[in-house]
This record gives sequence, structure tokens and C-alpha cells, in this order.
Amino acid sequence: MVQVTPIRRAPVSLVPARLSASDLLRLGGFGLRSRPLRVVLSALGIAIGIAAMVAVVGISSSSQANLERALAAMGSNMLSITPGDTMFGDAATLPDGAVGMIERIAPVTAASATGAVPGKSVYRSEKIPKGQSGGLSLMAAQLDLPETVGAGLARGTWINAATERYPTVVLGAEAAKTLGDVPTVYIDGRRYEVVGVLDDVALAPELDTAVLIGWPAAKSYLGFDGHATTIYTRSVESQVENVRAVLAATTNPESPEAVKVTIPSPILKAKQATKQSFNSLLLGLGAVALLVGGIGVANTMVISVLERRAEIGLRRSLGATRGQIRTQFVTESLLLSLIGGTGGVLVGFAVTAIYATTQDWPTVVPLWAVGGGVGATLLIGAVAGLYPAIRAARLAPTEALATP
Repeated sequence: MVQVTPIRRAPVSLVPARLSASDLLRLGGFGLRSRPLRVVLSALGIAIGIAAMVAVVGISSSSQANLERALAAMGSNMLSITPGDTMFGDAATLPDGAVGMIERIAPVTAASATGAVPGKSVYRSEKIPKGQSGGLSLMAAQLDLPETVGAGLARGTWINAATERYPTVVLGAEAAKTLGDVPTVYIDGRRYEVVGVLDDVALAPELDTAVLIGWPAAKSYLGFDGHATTIYTRSVESQVENVRAVLAATTNPESPEAVKVTIPSPILKAKQATKQSFNSLLLGLGAVALLVGGIGVANTMVISVLERRAEIGLRRSLGATRGQIRTQFVTESLLLSLIGGTGGVLVGFAVTAIYATTQDWPTVVPLWAVGGGVGATLLIGAVAGLYPAIRAARLAPTEALATP
């Protein structure tokens, strides 16, 4: 009789099936489709929060873009150069070729100058006593001065290549009010024809009380020495501070300390301060909106876990691991947040476009706001869904199935 020895086999360990990304999306989508009204309301809460954030960012950015455009038109990229004092306390002078040297600076887009003509007074009639100057100043001006300082003409024309050598003048806005509507003025006993009147010059108010004459005519008729007393420059917006740093040494390489460089108005600093305040405001409002959305997601997912205990118990009984249960509910939370976040971004962009159009602003929605809105909702969804997912995974199969 043959004795048969039984074959001993090693115990087989069961390995749970792995869920693919498509399986997770189907599971998460099924959980959302089974309760459409709750999903819509929860997504709507997220969408409102994200739409508010994107709309606030977009409207503020559009307003800021409009403000920057207005500031650029006013001259936030303009600098002025004037003589300083020498080491002995005497008034310095700017070199003759200073304007040409400044124009060689790469970011400088325009440069022009005026030169004071001292000891000369302007009168509307030769019968006015010489002691009554009216507080007006006489300045020689280069042809491209209006374009550089942003000056417009109230009437008449500006000095041109044909008239800059002859006794013709242009009056500043206040000078025209002081002298009245006169066709000619008198300087040093000579009659000068008035060819134009300037509007108020916001960036160079010293021109408002000035009588401006062509550079060659000032030399020929009034003994002007040809030295500029103020040079105005325009630069590329982003390079203003860099240009400012090298202007003194470029204007007067031998004595840069005898040159003063100033911004005609505090526009640039105000612009920078405005930008910083906008950013701080937006960050605060965005954080509040995301917090509200996250609370809504967490609330929805907690209720979902409580209502779906039987489903969780059945899946655990069929072999689903705790990790798979956690991943399922986190995925569901992410999908819910993504739906609300995407809808909120679209609504926020539409609100920004409509409001900006009504205000005649450029529509500006920063990419960081769009990407940040979607990314932040995913992050909030993951965090908000983590606790409900962990709670669902801890349910024992028997306890979950016993839940009515």
C-alpha cells in the first residue's frame, strides 16, 4: 500500500486591487451625482466665494491699470535736473552739452531744457514802469519742450524752427492772465510777437508764470549765456530709478555733486504705495473667501459620510481598504471644490469684464488670480475632505452595515 504524502502549500495572501485614476474619478463622480441638489448648493457656495475673490482682484487690477495709465500720462516717468551748489556755496551751472549727454542714456526717451534769462522783465506795453514786472520770468526754451513736459497749447502755436531765431514768445497760462490778451509784449524796449499760450503744466508749474522765447533768439536779443537751468527727461517707466541714479554723473561728470535730480511730483511714490495697498487688500479678501468655501466643503463631506455609512460598510466587506475609502472621499471633495472653483473663476471674470467696460477701464484679471483661485479651491477641498475621509475609513464594516 502506497502512502501518499500531502503537499503543503504556502498560504496565499490576498492583495487588494488597486484603484486607477479613472476608477477614483468614477467613484467620486458617482457620489456627487447621487445627491445633485446638495452638490449644486455646496458648489454654489464655493463658486460665490471664488467669484468674489476673482472679481475683487480683477476689478482692483483693472482700476489700478487705469490709474497707472493716468499716472503715466501725467508723467510718473519724468525727472528734472537743476544746478546745485558748489563746494564753496556758489550756484553751479549745467554744462552746455548736458542735454545731449543725457539723451545717450539708453532708457531715456526724451530730454529738453529751459534756461533762465536774468535781469529782463516782460511788459504788455512800453508805457508800464520798469519796476512792475508782474512776477513773470523770462526763459529760453528748446523746441521739444512741450512734448517732454506734457504741455498743451490753449491757443496759437509753439515756437518752431522758423520762429525760434526771431522776437517771438509763448506765454505760460498764468503769464497770459497777468498780461491779458495782447498780441505783443515788450522786453528790454523791444516788441515781441505772442504766437501762443500754454495750458497749465501740472508737472512743471514754473512754466505757468514764464514767458518763453526761442533759444537762438534769447542769445541774439537778450544776451542769454546758453546755459540750461532746468533739464526735463522722460524715461522708460520701469527704469526711472536707475536713470535717476546716473543722471547727476552723466550731466556733469566733473562735479556730479553740483547737480540736483528730482521727481517733479510724488506721483511715482504714490503709485508704488497704491499698488502695495491693493495687494494687501486682495490677499485679505481672498483668504476670507477661501475660508468660507472650505467650511462649506467640509460640512458637505461630513454629512455625506454620515449618510453613506451603509455604502462604506458594503465596500469594506467587499475588500476595499481604509486607504481606498479615504482616497475616494478626498477625490469626491476635490471634484466638488473644482466644480465650484472653476465656476467661480468664470463668474468672477465675467463680472470684472462687465464692470470694467462700464467704467471704460481696461479689463485685467491677473493669471495668478485665475490659477490661484482654482489651485486654492483644490487645496481647500483636499484639507476640508481629509477629516471626513479619515472618519469614513475608520468605520468598521459590521458597524457601518448595522447603521439603518
